[in-house]
Amino acid sequence: MSRYRLDPTPEQKAALALHCAHARAVWNAGLEQRSYWRIRMTPAPGFAQQCRQLAEARAEHAWLATGSSTVQIQALRDLDRAFRNFFKGTHRYPQWRKRGEGEGFRVVHFDASHVCRLSRHVGSVLIPKIGAVRFRWSRAVPEAVSFRVTQDRAGRWHVAFAAIPKPIPAPETGEIVGLDRGVTISVMTSDGDALHAPGLRPKKAERLLRLQRRLARAQRGSNRRHRLKHAIARLLAKETDRRKDWIEQETTKLARRYDVLKVEALGVQQMTRRARGKGCHAKAGLNRSILAQGWGQFVARLEQKAPGRVRYVDPRYTSQRCSECGHVAPESRESQAVFRCVECGFSCNADLNAARNIAAGQAVPARRALLRSGGAMKREAPKLEAQQCAA
Repeated sequence: MSRYRLDPTPEQKAALALHCAHARAVWNAGLEQRSYWRIRMTPAPGFAQQCRQLAEARAEHAWLATGSSTVQIQALRDLDRAFRNFFKGTHRYPQWRKRGEGEGFRVVHFDASHVCRLSRHVGSVLIPKIGAVRFRWSRAVPEAVSFRVTQDRAGRWHVAFAAIPKPIPAPETGEIVGLDRGVTISVMTSDGDALHAPGLRPKKAERLLRLQRRLARAQRGSNRRHRLKHAIARLLAKETDRRKDWIEQETTKLARRYDVLKVEALGVQQMTRRARGKGCHAKAGLNRSILAQGWGQFVARLEQKAPGRVRYVDPRYTSQRCSECGHVAPESRESQAVFRCVECGFSCNADLNAARNIAAGQAVPARRALLRSGGAMKREAPKLEAQQCAA
């Protein structure tokens, strides 16, 4: 996806918001209908039947008729694809779309003539029933067959053109690197390079804390609370942008430098589930720290830029094994940052020691050991199995 910042006029913003509302309403209505029919154990309505029902609804309700049928039909097509992926077992059950969260719509049958470059840094894209909407021409627009318009919580509009990026060629030097993901050090390489995900600057972080405290005291439903939420969203959007930019730069450097990149097979989604019961506050803080480092997105971008060159290893004992002698002992991990082997006396940074173990592939076990390693490994265990079969 190549994403660009939209610059719509106030009238176009209202029209874009209406498109998002129509797509959300059609998606939720179709999801409710399919969920109801699934419970009744009768054949669920398919995409064609729901399209006919949509045509009847547009004739009956003027609010739907004012919108674009292309956007609304595409929402049903996306819902149908989501259910197909769910029944294949590759994705989870489709979720409800909420107002203000994940707002957007998709347009297919996109043609290159629908994009026009107006000046050096300004372009325009043709959106159904709205016309040409300007966007920032930060780089060349790729050849795509569809695009998606989204609005984040900070109120910013973006257009993303669906195009598969070209992979980065391997340097063919035979170099292998191990990448250990952590909280204090976002990514530590086996060569000793410590990569830190950027966050908000100190003044911005202090302002975010003050706004969050004021939000906790604000009355629900008030205009003041709405303004505070918008201000917080703008600060968090800046933090997200900085982290994404850092991930893009660092993953490109790694893909260009190494032939094989080894990472731990961590189920980030399972590791950051909502905390419940005793100790939930500490677990919630750990979840926020993990998500702030961008573990999942970092590996996802590595896979996209270096397809077939990313290898997964079992994370068990990588932090307790000595990278020099191979002795495994929990006592060797003296602290979060210090590793000192109780057998041979070797000492180094704990994250660097784990990265070296990952690079050496010390923790790659058999398939049964992978399946016994728990929920954190189940998501990426098939990838490990495929890699071992290929080897």
